[in-house]
Amino acid sequence: MLRLDGLTLQYGQFRALEDVSLHAGPGELVVMLGANGAGKSSLFLAISGLRKLSAGSVWFNGCDLTRDKPSAIVAAGIVQCPEGRKLFSGMSVAKNLMLGAYVHRGDHRGNAALLDKMFGLFPILQEKHNDPAGSLSGGQQQMVAIGRALMGRPQVLLLDEPSLGLAPLVVKQVLAAIKAINADGTTVLLAEQNAYAALQIADRAYVIESGRIVMAGDRQTLLNDEAIRRAYIGA
Repeated sequence: MLRLDGLTLQYGQFRALEDVSLHAGPGELVVMLGANGAGKSSLFLAISGLRKLSAGSVWFNGCDLTRDKPSAIVAAGIVQCPEGRKLFSGMSVAKNLMLGAYVHRGDHRGNAALLDKMFGLFPILQEKHNDPAGSLSGGQQQMVAIGRALMGRPQVLLLDEPSLGLAPLVVKQVLAAIKAINADGTTVLLAEQNAYAALQIADRAYVIESGRIVMAGDRQTLLNDEAIRRAYIGA
């Protein structure tokens, strides 16, 4: 479904990604493991069309999206939920959610049905739908960010550090929601520092270091790898 071939991305003289190739199939949950600065966010920005590649190509359902605008990439079915949530804090929860449906703004009935689905996935957001997004707890704001991305009707959902800064109990709730989203048929590419928790719900994983893919394998392979355990899991 999603295939990246030889992605290279530079910020001036700094090479953030170098010859990155990976794939995610229909219905897969694929985890990107890596430390801060390893290139996970840069990879997602490149897929989303928000950073121009120096080399390589992004293929989705057999189509080359490498030079497409971000809005066209969203309309095609690849939607990113960014690190740090990036909500409009003074706007209501409902308006933040509806902004995710902007590329489908002509389908009022479909968007209303999808909004109800988001409230079913995250019931607390229905209770607080008129509240400013900035007044919510960190976990609730992350739910808004994920819900906003889902309003874009993704076939592939890019989730960048969704558990960052959240309490352990809230992390469990967020990861459970991600698992449910994936079980509903959405392919998920998840960048996550909480390696152990992420691998528990993953089909496969890639390890990225200094902008390069250094290892790939299924969940059990990476959980059992001593170097991975030392570097990312700690036991």
